[in-house]
Amino acid sequence: MSANQHVVQFSGGVGSFLTAVQVAERHGTAGMTLLIADTRVEDEDLWRFSEDASAFLGVPLTIVRDGRTPWQVFYDQRFLGNDRLAPCTKVLKQQPCRAWMETNAPPDRATAYVGIEPNMHDRNRIPAIVRNWQPWTVEFPLADGPDATKGELLAQVRHLGIRPPRLYELGFAHNNCGGACVRAGQRQWKHLLATLPDRYAHAEHEEEKLRALLGDVSILRDRRRGTTRPLPLRSLRARGAVAVSTQRDSRSELSARSDIGCSGLPCRRSAPSLKPGSAIASRVSTASPTSSPKRPKSRPTKGR
Repeated sequence: MSANQHVVQFSGGVGSFLTAVQVAERHGTAGMTLLIADTRVEDEDLWRFSEDASAFLGVPLTIVRDGRTPWQVFYDQRFLGNDRLAPCTKVLKQQPCRAWMETNAPPDRATAYVGIEPNMHDRNRIPAIVRNWQPWTVEFPLADGPDATKGELLAQVRHLGIRPPRLYELGFAHNNCGGACVRAGQRQWKHLLATLPDRYAHAEHEEEKLRALLGDVSILRDRRRGTTRPLPLRSLRARGAVAVSTQRDSRSELSARSDIGCSGLPCRRSAPSLKPGSAIASRVSTASPTSSPKRPKSRPTKGR
């Protein structure tokens, strides 16, 4: 292995890829490792993107595996991961990556890089990550740069000629767990049901099996009127179906009554008119790649 190793904790997301690009620019790729954990539930396009990133950088993926899925971890630990605590992250990602680091990247010769995105919310995670990765030195080159939105980061990826992972295009904030992350809230699970219903159904089925084993537990919680109770995915689906049905009934009633005026007589419909020359324009912002402050580059390291 190289005397100076640069190990990028590569998640298959936009943040870790752009971090790897910055590390390559500063240190070269001879001593770089793209370390990624396979949880066996990732969206198939994550692996397409990861291979594209690997080819772009000229660095092969180093894949580590526990061998189980998150659901199997929940069975083994008799605990259903949820939006407050998810043992799958530690078991399937952190522990395999740390085991690889202990064997292949001694702390006195290796630096770990984590793709924290450049916004205040994500930067707040840095102290905990530094503590968890001791005794290795951890750097966050993307977070050290100027603030950028997710859209701007995706634009940088496209600018480099790489198609971003499809989960971003489908409206998901992160490219992990195939969109079915137990740490996600109700909004993302509703979005999963709307966009990838088969994947939602699989998670719903697995949750029901764990509920049969563990009792009244759930991934999500329903917080209403000062009380908190389990909210199974089955109930969230039913709640959504009721909401859709109610909306349809309301629209039907409104349509049936929309021709009746206050006097009970039919109203005459008229289309809204626009003044000549007026227009309604939507504002489109074109993101251009942002650049982080220039830093002196070190001499590229030799191959491993």
